Amino acid sequence: MSDSNNDIKLVDAPDGISGAGFFATSFEKVIGLARKHSLWPLPFATSCCGIEYMATMGSNYDISRFGSERPSFSPRQADILMVMGTIAKKMGPVVKQVYEQMAEPRWVIAVGACASSGGIFDTYSVLQGIDRVVPVDVYVPGCPPRPEQILDGLMRVQDLAENESLRRRNSPEYQALLASYNIK
Repeated sequence: MSDSNNDIKLVDAPDGISGAGFFATSFEKVIGLARKHSLWPLPFATSCCGIEYMATMGSNYDISRFGSERPSFSPRQADILMVMGTIAKKMGPVVKQVYEQMAEPRWVIAVGACASSGGIFDTYSVLQGIDRVVPVDVYVPGCPPRPEQILDGLMRVQDLAENESLRRRNSPEYQALLASYNIK
């Protein structure tokens, strides 16, 4: 029997000062660490990428080990908007409304070719990428992407959540980005 059963990967502490019985770091780094491991996704699935997301939530891939324990079906409680599948132009305002209802900080993942660029549906009725209606933080390529790719996209959002400044959402640059999408 090997000793690999005893190997437990612990979360690394943020940079700081440690000593006997104490650890000191900045408040931003503690908040970032907590955010990283407690992201609640809101799945907005319209086609085949949604099936791959369901596989990602299953026991083989277990998205909950990355802190996305609970998918939220209320925008007011979600941290990540995961748009999966083809979005018709008439659905664009709905995606934008869901995004506006989410509390800050919020992130968007475009899962699959259809959400990223319209996919094979280069037609008058299909939105050619959700970045035309909401700002996208992470693009997950594929048609449909494998569950491993979806998990990789989630881990990239975790990195964004961990390293984001608490004041970034109030910066003039971020406000200008939202204004470019007509989001208040």
